Formats: sequence, structure tokens, C-alpha cells
Amino acid sequence: MPRNDEIAQLFADVREQVLYLQELGVDSLNIDLQKLDQLPASLQVEQAAVRSDVPPQRVPDLKPQPARSEDKARPFQSRLGSLPTLADRPVAPSKRETAMPIDTSPITRQKNIVTSEPDAALFGDVLPTLPDPTETIEQIRAEIGAECTRCKLCSLGRSRVVNSVGNFNADLMFVGEAPGADEDEQGEPFVGRAGQLLTKIIEGIGIKREQVFIGNINRCRPPANRAPESDESVVCKPFLLREIAVVRPKVIVVLGATAAQNLLETKVPIGKLRGHFHDYQGVKVMPTFHPAYLLRDPHKKREVWEDMKLVRDYLKQF
Repeated sequence: MPRNDEIAQLFADVREQVLYLQELGVDSLNIDLQKLDQLPASLQVEQAAVRSDVPPQRVPDLKPQPARSEDKARPFQSRLGSLPTLADRPVAPSKRETAMPIDTSPITRQKNIVTSEPDAALFGDVLPTLPDPTETIEQIRAEIGAECTRCKLCSLGRSRVVNSVGNFNADLMFVGEAPGADEDEQGEPFVGRAGQLLTKIIEGIGIKREQVFIGNINRCRPPANRAPESDESVVCKPFLLREIAVVRPKVIVVLGATAAQNLLETKVPIGKLRGHFHDYQGVKVMPTFHPAYLLRDPHKKREVWEDMKLVRDYLKQF
């Protein structure tokens, strides 16, 4: 009689082959797979019912056989050793492997580095990207006009339209919520005390102010510097989005909750948004506190500096 360990090995082989039949497309099995994890008393295995288009696999009779003299002279070997195992089954290449073969040549190897970000292409999705520009910043400004009347801010005390300024090919872009009193007077974004602090922040990461592009969600000053209302932002923000498509920055820093929530279309508080990158049509977005808020609460400057270091380190890749 075979020893208990030999029976256990034989039983494990049978279970391996049953699983292999399932991989091949077995419609049904007259066997309880859970019972295969334990040795039943009878060691009876009924034959599996296989689809007609799959060659039947014969499961050997496992009834104990009378001991023969030669069994004592030779070591035990599984009678299923000649059958294929799960490791031998063919594995079809995934869609990603079929469509995007890995090129290990020195020139293209860098493109195949896997990042920690999720790849939506694995799930059949297409990541949004900026539309190709079909206009210039000057054309967008001309369309807005010097006396825009598209929202009610035109009749609530604003002096002028404050357009975005800076480098039209900038890698870094800053977006605030709306002009303040100094900006409304001079016609340029971020020129007051908050703007002076923003300049120091920009210079702190080794960039000059004239190298970046600066704008606002809204181009007209709301009364008493209140936040722009939704009906005001909805008619003005599209011009900013068109500017983003023209400039095509690598990073957008959104200053304050109003700007961040408008651009990212979220209601998440700025304290939870800041500290890591978000995405806008393939562009990295870093929300952080508005410079005007830092003038009221200087303790938040450390958090803004941490955000800007992430921006600086990311831009160093280019």
C-alpha cells in the first residue's frame, strides 16, 4: 500500500489537473473542490464533464490497489506527471502588452518607466489633454474687450478689465480668484501687497516673475473684494481656460479656495487640496493658500513653501 504522504501527493496532483480543466473551459465538475483540500475517506473522484470542443482528460482511478512486489523496490512517482500543469498553460498577452511592446533600446528606454500614477488606458479610458490652440493670447484679449459687460460686475463698481499677464510660453502659471483694488486701478493682476508677496514666493523657487504667467478666474473686481459669485465666474472662466490651452504650462498653482475649487470643479476645502498635485487636462495643478491669506495668517507661509518646493522639484525634470 502507498504511504500516507504518497497518497497526499497523488491527491494534490489530481486537484492540480482539475483546476487545469477549469482553465481549459470545463462547463461543470461533478466534484466538490473544497473537499480536495482535505483527504476524504473514500478517495473517490468522479469524472469531470468537459465541453465537446475540449479533448477529455482522463482522471485515473484512485481506488487503493493491492500492493505489488515491485512497488517496494521503486520510489513513488505520480501517475499524473505526464499531464500538463497550470504553469504550462499558455498565457495570452494583455491588451497593453500587445499594443505597447516594451522597447529597451537606449534611446526609448526612458519612456517605459512605470510611474506610481494610475494608467487609465488599462481600463479603456482616455486621459483628458489640453486642446490644441487655435488662437493667441492677443486674440482672446481682443474678444473680451476693454469694456466687457458679460456679467453684473461691469455695473458694480469695477474700473477696468484686468487681463492675464506674463510669459505666453511659461512652464509655470499662477491663478487667483479676482482682482483687488490695486489691480483694478493699475489693470494688472497681483500688484498690491499680496502681489508683492507672490513675487517673493516665485523668486524663492529660483524663477523670475516675468518668466511665469499670472491670471485670475474673474477679470473684474467684485465689490468690497468679495469672492466672485458662480454666475460671474461661469462667464469669465472660459477665457482663462482658453489661455491655459495657448500657454500650455507644465504646472498651474491655484491661489486660494475660490480659484482651486473653480478650476478643479470641486468643493473640497483648500486645506485638503493643498500639499499634492491634481490634474487639469493633463497639466499638474498645485493648490495652495492665497498670498492675501498669508498676510493675515503668516503661520501658513511654511505650508505654502512646502507646496512650492514640490512645484520646483517637479519643474526640474524639464
